[in-house]
Amino acid sequence: MKPFLEELDTLLAPVIQAARAPAMRAYMRDQFEFLGIPTPDRRAAAKPLLRQFKGLAPDILLETVKPIWSLPQREYQYVALDLLAMHYRALGPEHIPHLLEYVQLKSWWDTVDGFAAIIGDILNGRHDHMDDAINHENIWVRRIAILHQLGWREKVESRRLFQYALKLGHEKEFFIQKAIGWALRDYARHDPQAIRQFLEANKSKLAALSLREAAKHL
Repeated sequence: MKPFLEELDTLLAPVIQAARAPAMRAYMRDQFEFLGIPTPDRRAAAKPLLRQFKGLAPDILLETVKPIWSLPQREYQYVALDLLAMHYRALGPEHIPHLLEYVQLKSWWDTVDGFAAIIGDILNGRHDHMDDAINHENIWVRRIAILHQLGWREKVESRRLFQYALKLGHEKEFFIQKAIGWALRDYARHDPQAIRQFLEANKSKLAALSLREAAKHL
């Protein structure tokens, strides 16, 4: 694993812009350190290395994430997400509990939403582990459950979407309220009438933020 990290650092070194790091840190409310690498530069620099994982066993993929995730600079967590997103087809529903463990480490909306997209791609119409996730004590795991159907369009199980939204509708947490609105708004692109009816019938059960976000494009 050490050679991998050494090669990664070699690839990232030329694109570090240390002067950008303070603004990036401030944007994340000073929760994380940054090297100062813009997203396009990071992805372009690391891509040749991450491509080498094509065809490798899922265990190798997941084990590679572990040391990257432990590093303090936020760009390393982004590289880990890029690795998983690039090779998500190697993973199955049985690997989701492992991914949900990472969701709870160094958690903030940026990495959590990255995991939501990866888990959504892995499930692709299924809902393994999501009924447990919606009841999880960790807000970020609950956010994953709300968001895992993003972009599914006709594959969205609307009953489950609405059930999850109502289950968490009472929560005061901003990131839960926002996720509910986002998930409903995304499905409204496919079935706006269903969202109109749901919002009208349940407007007293959802936060104002959720209602506003859900109806934004109706």
